[in-house]
Amino acid sequence: MHTNAKNVQNITLLAIESSCDDTAASVICNSKILSNIIASQDIHQNYGGVIPELASRAHQKNIVPIVDMALKQANISLDLIDGIAFTQGPGLLGSLLVGSSFAKGLALALNKPLIAVNHLEAHVLSHLIDSPEIPFPYLCLLVSGGHTEIVKVNSPSSMEILGRTLDDAAGEAFDKVAKILGLPYPGGPLIDKYAKGGNPLCYSFSTGKVPNLDFSFSGFKTAVLYFIRDALKKDATFIENNLSNICASVQHTIVSYLVSKLKQAALQTNIKHIAIAGGVSANSELRTQLSTMAISELWTTYIPKLEYCTDNAAMIAIAGYYKYLEKNTVDLSVGTFASFNR
Repeated sequence: MHTNAKNVQNITLLAIESSCDDTAASVICNSKILSNIIASQDIHQNYGGVIPELASRAHQKNIVPIVDMALKQANISLDLIDGIAFTQGPGLLGSLLVGSSFAKGLALALNKPLIAVNHLEAHVLSHLIDSPEIPFPYLCLLVSGGHTEIVKVNSPSSMEILGRTLDDAAGEAFDKVAKILGLPYPGGPLIDKYAKGGNPLCYSFSTGKVPNLDFSFSGFKTAVLYFIRDALKKDATFIENNLSNICASVQHTIVSYLVSKLKQAALQTNIKHIAIAGGVSANSELRTQLSTMAISELWTTYIPKLEYCTDNAAMIAIAGYYKYLEKNTVDLSVGTFASFNR
């Protein structure tokens, strides 16, 4: 148990994540996560997607109790915090402003360093929480509702994007297909659930033919839309009677596309340490296909715990920790950004 006896060798940080609709706080001591608290917002399920104004209001309500819970679970007081890390972006601007404003106020009141963290880089570095020995460089497939990228990670402070989606992200494709099928938001986990009882080869859908290591999901989404539309014209109960097979085929197509590009990247770079990150990395089919590919390609794979897949503050904490080691801090004038050119 972490105590209030200050060890001069310890670096203890408070981290805050508020990029979308999850309010999260974490405490890290050196590279060990002492707490990781998340408050999710269920209200968005009523609207089929995240409503930015409602999200920022909920962050304002949740942030104080969530930070308090994180400190209590870590058994540490604010005066023993060495610095405060927060998500600078990308994300919803109103949500980001709640977290950054709180972090700035706390840093000013405590006279502590402020650390701005890129949300996407934090996802990629989340593996260092449980696998600090992971060798550099490694490849990371970052897949979430808003982003799909293959990243070459040279060090905690040096990353190179090898490929990215040209339109929709993989998570967005899952959610949009779920909406076509009449499933509630967020639909990705539901497709994963129903797919378990279906045949992944039952239906065939095309994926984007884009060069190099980039992705495209807009054509795939349209193909599914037209397929469902035509099937319903012939049989109004088609979705109801074939939901598991549809979900299994959709999931298999998306995941196979992701893994094939990841394999291509590994061959081009001759890197065999492969990781996945982001909300879609919780998908069971992706985890299965990655594990299978690892055997045939002799990869060493790094698959995050489920609690580190979706938005969380532990990943902000670990990214902030490495920035702190490099004295990479910011002043109170730092801004937040809805998108980053990385």
